[in-house]
Amino acid sequence: MVLPEHSNPGAPVFSHFNLAGKTAIVTGGTRGIGLEAARGLAEAGAKVAITYTSTDPAEADETAAAISKSGNGVLVKAYRCDVKSRIDVEALVEKATKEVGDGKLDIVVANAGIAAHFSAIEYGEKEWREMLDVNFHGAFWTAQAAARVFERQLRAGGDGRGSIIFTASVSGILVNVPQQQSAYNASKAAVIHLAKSLSVEWVDFARVNCISPGFIATDMLAVHPEEWRKKWFSMIPASRLCQASELKGAYVFLASEASSYMTGANMVIDGGYTLP
Repeated sequence: MVLPEHSNPGAPVFSHFNLAGKTAIVTGGTRGIGLEAARGLAEAGAKVAITYTSTDPAEADETAAAISKSGNGVLVKAYRCDVKSRIDVEALVEKATKEVGDGKLDIVVANAGIAAHFSAIEYGEKEWREMLDVNFHGAFWTAQAAARVFERQLRAGGDGRGSIIFTASVSGILVNVPQQQSAYNASKAAVIHLAKSLSVEWVDFARVNCISPGFIATDMLAVHPEEWRKKWFSMIPASRLCQASELKGAYVFLASEASSYMTGANMVIDGGYTLP
C-alpha cells in the first residue's frame, strides 16, 4: 500500500490549495458547516454537489446558485439525499459524479448530521437509532460509495488522489456539559475512529481525515438555553463561538494537495475548548 505523492511539491504554496478541475460532494451542504465547506471548495475552484434532506428544493437550488457565484461560476448542483439510506447515498454519489464531475470524483465531505439531548437512562430506541443512522451509518455509506468510485478510477488509470473528509466533533473526544447527549457523543467518537480505520484500508486510493469543530455559531446551537451557552463560554479559552465560515479553509486544506501526506488525522478546531 502506498499513499499517492504530491504531484508537484516544489510548486509555489498557493498552488497546493488549488482545486480547479476537481469535483466534490458535500452531504448536508445547504446550511451550517456543510454550506461553508461547500463554499470554500467552490472558492478554491472545485465543482460541487451539495445534498439536503429537509430543505425546500427551491431553496436548495438557490443555495447552490449562491455558492456557484462565490466560486466565480463553477458548477454547483443540489441533490436530495437521505444519508440513512445506503441505496440513496450510492445513487447520489454515482449521479453527482456523472452530472457534476463528468464521470470523475475527487473529494467527498461526509458532513450530514443531527444533534439531540436526552437523558441516557430515558433514551428511546427510535431516537437512539436515528442518531446513529444519520451521524455514523450515513457517514459510512457516504465514504463507502465514494471509495468505490475512487478505487474504480485508480484501476482505470487515474491518479488515485481521492480525499474523504468527515465532519466529526470535539464531542467525540470529550463529554460535553451541561447538556446530556450520549448518543451524539458516541456517534462522533465512532466517526473519528472510523476515519482512522479507513485511512489505513484505503490508503492506495484515498486520504481519509476528520475535522472536529467545537462550538460553532449555527442554527443547531441557537436553540439551546442561555444557561448552557454561558457555561460553554466559561469553558472556551477563546471566549466566543466559532463562525462556520472560519472552518472552510480547513476543508480546502484537507481536500487539496496541501495536505498530501496527511491521512487518518483528526483536526480539532475548538478555540482551545479541549485543552484545560
